[in-house]
Amino acid sequence: MKVSLASAMGTCFGVQDAINLAMSPEFNNELTIVGQLVHNPQVSDSLKKNGVSLVPGIEDIDKIKTKKVMITAHGAAEKTKQQLHDAGFIVYDASCPLVMRVHQTIKSLVTKGYFPVVIGQKDHVEVKGIVGDLDDYLVINSEEDLPKIENSGNRKLGIVTQTTQQRDKVEVLVEKIRALDYVDEVSFVNTICQPTHDRQVAVHELADQVDLMIVIGGYNSSNTKKLVHVCGEKGIEAHHIESFDQLDKNWFTNKQHVGITAGTSTPENVINEVHTKILEIAEE
Repeated sequence: MKVSLASAMGTCFGVQDAINLAMSPEFNNELTIVGQLVHNPQVSDSLKKNGVSLVPGIEDIDKIKTKKVMITAHGAAEKTKQQLHDAGFIVYDASCPLVMRVHQTIKSLVTKGYFPVVIGQKDHVEVKGIVGDLDDYLVINSEEDLPKIENSGNRKLGIVTQTTQQRDKVEVLVEKIRALDYVDEVSFVNTICQPTHDRQVAVHELADQVDLMIVIGGYNSSNTKKLVHVCGEKGIEAHHIESFDQLDKNWFTNKQHVGITAGTSTPENVINEVHTKILEIAEE
C-alpha cells in the first residue's frame, strides 16, 4: 500500500503565529484566550498545559481571572476588543492578518455605498467577527439563502467571503447573485485565504491518485471540513480524524494508495503521528 502526503497541508502562518504568541513565556500563567485560539484539540490541550486559561467567548467575560487576554486567530469585532479594554484587560491580538483583511474590505465596501454580504457560515466565530461592527448585513451560505437578498430590498451589494470557503462554490454563488433580477450591482472581493486555497488544490490533485484519503484536523475546523467535502465531490472515500489513535485498520483493507492531508490548524507533530501509524498499518 502506497502512502502519499498532500503537497500543501497543515498549519498556516496565521495559526502558527497565534500559537507562538500564546505560548510566549512572558505570559507566565497570566493569560486567558477569549474563544478557541485555533480549532484544534491538541493545540488547546498544549495551551492549558502551558498555563493558559480559556473561556468560550466574550459572553464569559465575568469568568476571566487574568489581567491579560488574547483575541483568537479567527479575529473579533472592534467592539469586542473595546469591551475587553473597557473592562480593564490588557488585550493581545492574535488575529490572522488575512482575516483582518476581510474586516477592512467589507468596511471599505460599506463606505462606498454597498450593502455588505458575507459568503460563509453565520455561526462561525470568524464570520461573527466580520459582521460584528456592521449595522446591517447578510450572511449567505448556499443558493437556498438567496431569497434573503430580495427580502432585504438591497440592490447594490458588496460581497466578501469567509477565508475558509471553497473557491469554486463561492464563484458559482456570486454568479448566481449577479444574475438575480433584483440585484443591480455587485462588487465582489474574493477573500478566501491563499493557504486555504493551496490546501484545497493539493487535496484535489491528490484525490485523483488515491483510493482513500485521511483528513486530519479539529472536528469544528471549517477549512478541514472543506477538505473532506472536496474528497466527497471527487468520489473518494475520506475519513476525518483528530488524532492517530482514531485510525481504523479496516479502512485500509484492499486499498492500494492512501493520501494524507490536514487543515490549516493541524500541527506538524499531529500529522507526523498519523503518517507514522499509517505506514505501520501498510507494513502489516
